[in-house]
Amino acid sequence: MKATTLYMLGLSNMAVLAQSPPPSEFGPSLDIGIVLYPGFQPLDVIGPSDIMLLLSASVNMTISFIWKEAGPVWARSPDTQLPIQAPSFMATHSFADAPPLDILLIPGGGGSRYLSAINDTAIEDFARERYPSLKYLLSVCTGSAFLAKAGLLDGRKATTNKAAWSFPTEFGNNVTWVPTARWVVDGNVWSSSGVSAGIDMTYAFLSTILGSQLIGSVVNTLEYAPHVNKDWDPYSVVHKVPGADTSRSLGECVGPAGYEFSCSG
Repeated sequence: MKATTLYMLGLSNMAVLAQSPPPSEFGPSLDIGIVLYPGFQPLDVIGPSDIMLLLSASVNMTISFIWKEAGPVWARSPDTQLPIQAPSFMATHSFADAPPLDILLIPGGGGSRYLSAINDTAIEDFARERYPSLKYLLSVCTGSAFLAKAGLLDGRKATTNKAAWSFPTEFGNNVTWVPTARWVVDGNVWSSSGVSAGIDMTYAFLSTILGSQLIGSVVNTLEYAPHVNKDWDPYSVVHKVPGADTSRSLGECVGPAGYEFSCSG
């Protein structure tokens, strides 16, 4: 049997497990926006959006990819030193013509530093403008820097990429940056740690609003086992984040390959 056939069977089984409309708070359709920019981290976008893509087999929803203008957006920052070409995502809308949204997700990536360095505030302006009408606002990795600069984390708890801790945490007023967390929830704002943590946060978020059985069928199709403990965070120890929780056995820092010395002391 061809791999594509097996994959489609997986989708079919997923749909049979649970056919569900969006909760009433979202109306007839669950409308999600994902911001793009030159230098976004590919997995920050691909991980969450892949879960959403499969979820759309069971839930009436739309996903809009948004940047300054519609068209391809490269996952390579203009100032990068990386030698290989990066993938691109197609922006379906500009900030000016993006549709009404229930959920907005902002990814991280090297481009977040670049945009900050050149004082480009287009993403912050868009997030600030749209926030009052959103049901939920999500950030992955250094995407939290955009939220902090927009003032949307003021007085809130949040987390961010542990390897890049010093960058996002310099922004915002009265933000309680949580050093040891896979993701953090404060009201309707969700923020995750670095890169792959966005997948775990998305799983937890969608399980909260749509139910764990439906989302469980999706991640089973993806053959991914998400971390479900929001406090699981060996990377805060690996990257020596100030204030990291070291009370747990450092023997639990087994995930990050190549960091055995850092985890053992």
